[in-house]
Order: sequence, then C-alpha cells, then structure tokens
Amino acid sequence: MDDKYRVIPVRTGYIRPNDGLDVIIDKAGPVVEDGDYLVVSETPVAISQGRVIDESDYEPSFLAFFLADIWSKYIWGYLLGPLLGVKKRTIKNLRRLPKEARAHKEAVLRHYGVKHALKPGSEAGIDLSNLPGTLAALLPEDPQGVSEYIAENIQKSYNRDVTVIIIDTDATYKLMGRYFTPLPCAIDGIKSDTGFLGYLLGRFSDNILPTPLAVSKKMSIDKIFEIAKVAEDYHKNHTEYIETVYDMEDIFKEKRDRITIRNLESVEHVPALILREI
Repeated sequence: MDDKYRVIPVRTGYIRPNDGLDVIIDKAGPVVEDGDYLVVSETPVAISQGRVIDESDYEPSFLAFFLADIWSKYIWGYLLGPLLGVKKRTIKNLRRLPKEARAHKEAVLRHYGVKHALKPGSEAGIDLSNLPGTLAALLPEDPQGVSEYIAENIQKSYNRDVTVIIIDTDATYKLMGRYFTPLPCAIDGIKSDTGFLGYLLGRFSDNILPTPLAVSKKMSIDKIFEIAKVAEDYHKNHTEYIETVYDMEDIFKEKRDRITIRNLESVEHVPALILREI
C-alpha cells in the first residue's frame, strides 16, 4: 500500500503544553500541495492544548490497586493475555508494570470511568510517552475542530487545499463488518467508547487498525483507514518513533520519572506526516 503514497515527515522540536499548533502549520504549509493528506498524531495535539495531568497527584483507591496489581499485571499478564493472543510485547510490559501504574489507573477511573480502566493497558487513549516525569496526556479536546482549524489555516496562509486527519495508534477493530474502538471518541462510522468490552471483542478480530479521531473533510472510511495505516507503518519503521513509555525509557536510558523536558527536546519529533498520492 505504501507504494501508492509518498510520505514526507513534518519534523519539529518538542511541542510543550499550551504551545498551540502553529509550528505544525508553519512546517507543513510550505511543503504541502493541493490534494495532500496531513496526518497528525493525537498526542502533540493534546499536549498543545494543555490536556496534561500529573499522575503523581492521584492517590490510588483500592480499585486502582486491584486493577494495576492484580487485574492488569497478573490476570492479564499471565492468564488472559496469553490465552487471548495478546501481543508478546504487551504481555511483557504488563508483567513489569511498576507501582506507578496504580496512580495511572486512578487517573483513568476519574477521567474516563471503570469501563476504560478495566482495559489492561492503553486505557482511554491516555498517553504517557512524549511527556516528562509523571505527566500524561488525555485525549485532545474537539479533534474535529482541530483538524478543520489546521486545514483552514494552511489554506489561508499557504493557499493549499489539504485534508487533515488526526489519528490515534490505539486500535480500531472490525468484526462482522462493523468498526469499533475502545477509545472514547472516533470519526463517524466507528462505534467508539466501547471501553473494555470493545477491547475484549477485539481479541476475536483479525483486522486491527489505527483510530482516526477526526478528518477535516468528508471521505470514505476505507480511504481514511488506508491513509492512517500508511502513516502508522511509517512511524513504526523509523527510529524516532516513541510509541510507549518503555520506548522513551530505552531511548533516554532513564526511568519515566527521571525523563525531563531537556531529554525530550534533545531529539527530533515528527508530530505529522504529509501523504501524497503517487
């Protein structure tokens, strides 16, 4: 599928909380052409909006302890995960969940509820990567409005007609001809906010795709998924990709709570990709 598109990375410095999205517009604007697709990752959008929490502020409840220490680490890490075909990498990560996972579960419970906290990992799209210390990013606010804002400003400033797609690498599944995702939101055509039940049903799906949260203009859902998959594959095949907190720890050779803004600013970031049909 990749041979249908030329992929052009939009490289930036680290986007700090409340920085806004002008840096993506200004970097992509001079490069895009009419008809291009600009695929933007959800985490830098959320960070730019200040959708950031400090998980060390959350005192774990008994339920959070159970979900982290028993449910995710042992029941899913050693029993249900292997039984239901969860990826080996995910199982490895579950088995080594640190004590900080308790506060993370508490944050999920407070912001998104138990149906998302029951997921053994990647709950509700809360992202721990690309943030220093114990900070985490919630999902972006109004991703549809953000996609339209970026597209309109590229049109206004650079006179280029592009389609902006905001994607989350958390999965959308297809079962019996229907798309669904555990994430709290997604584009029309995907049943969203299914939480743990969606994750469980997804174990029986052969079709696992990244989740489009928003698209700036109407497109067929199959085309949107095609573009999102090309973007995801590009990221996964390049060394600058930080998908999980464990990737971040490997890159900086530090534990999560010791990673600083300076660490994050020392590497190049690719918050968006330009996809151009060949």
